[in-house]
Amino acid sequence: MIDSLFVYAGFGLVAAGVVSRFRPLRFFRIRTRHAAAVSAGGLLIAAAALAWPVRTKQAPARLSTLDEWMPLWQFGERHTIQIAAPPEEVFAAIRAVTADEIFLFQTLTAIRRCGRPGPADVLHPPGQQPLLDVATQTTFVSLSDDPPRELVIGTVIVAQAETRAALEFTPELFRGPLPAGVALAAMNFLVSPAAGGGSTLSTETRVLAQGRSSVRRFAVYWRMIHPGSDIIRRSWLCAIRRRAENELPAAIRKSSSR
Repeated sequence: MIDSLFVYAGFGLVAAGVVSRFRPLRFFRIRTRHAAAVSAGGLLIAAAALAWPVRTKQAPARLSTLDEWMPLWQFGERHTIQIAAPPEEVFAAIRAVTADEIFLFQTLTAIRRCGRPGPADVLHPPGQQPLLDVATQTTFVSLSDDPPRELVIGTVIVAQAETRAALEFTPELFRGPLPAGVALAAMNFLVSPAAGGGSTLSTETRVLAQGRSSVRRFAVYWRMIHPGSDIIRRSWLCAIRRRAENELPAAIRKSSSR
């Protein structure tokens, strides 16, 4: 996420320079005559971070079902959490957690869609409906469901209107060669048994874009939304942990946390 940090640091310098043109920010020690240079420097940093080259990554081994469905990707993030509950309870919580249980989910997705209303989907979900149900009933497809170990879903996130209309949105889309201008995303939840009867839960998101133009376009988008996406993923895991642990009797929960 370091590229996103440079993007927002650059934008911060632009804003500081603009404000200093009218009211010097003494705590930044930006003088009025230097404000334009600060803004220009910030703009250069942000532009360089947005245009930074992207490399394709490859899974070193097929260690998860996600590795099988998307062994290559250019953009991604992974988060892990420890849960004092057995894998069966954790997997049930993954399926049951709602958008309203995920801290800042509704706020951040509203920002991402610029507050525009629309039909129910993962960016505009009914608050009390299991979020994964909303996803797979709208814009996502289930790629794998292997309780209590791993669940994988996928979606098309970049495609021109005519290309999207011609695509057959099934799991097989993730197996074959992608048309130029298309980007796919796959996301998993992976549960592993941990010591004391608890579990280790991880979630990973991968994005594979086909064609230089789609890679460049998505790189700009990704570097803008990555901090918010990071918060959502971490909050999602915390919501799953709360639900899984709250479903357990106190004695079992205490034993699992040891």
